[in-house]
This record gives sequence, C-alpha cells and structure tokens, in this order.
Amino acid sequence: MKRRIYCTIPPALIKEPLLYTLGDRYGVVPNIRGASVTEEIAVLTLELEGEEESVAQAIAFLTERGVQIEDLPEGQSAP
Repeated sequence: MKRRIYCTIPPALIKEPLLYTLGDRYGVVPNIRGASVTEEIAVLTLELEGEEESVAQAIAFLTERGVQIEDLPEGQSAP
C-alpha cells in the first residue's frame, strides 16, 4: 500500500535519522515528494510504501516522537 502524508518536524528532531528508522525498523519505503528544511523546522511531503500495518506503525512512531502528521489525498503534494 502507499500512503501520502505531510509531516511537520520540530527543531529537536531535525537531525535525527527518522526516515532511516522507518525503513530499518518498519520495512517502510519513504519517498520524499517535497521538503523544506531550516534550523527551526522541517516540513516534508512523504509517500510511504509497505504493508498496511507497517505503514500504520511507522506513522505511529513519527507521531510518538513529536512529528505532526496530516494525511494527503492522492495527487496532493501539500496542504
């Protein structure tokens, strides 16, 4: 399954390897569809591909870490 999300990453998490963790721990393939990163904030449009449960677990991990997540309809790149 593929799921497209919009992520707002707070300053404390910008340098953490969040996308690597999604692939390594959850077997999810993150595809960056758009990004803007500064020292203060990072916003990403991601397409996550993997098993439905793995994608849900990956999104839960991001949320637990403090990343704000918004679902995007197919074809939309940002809110």
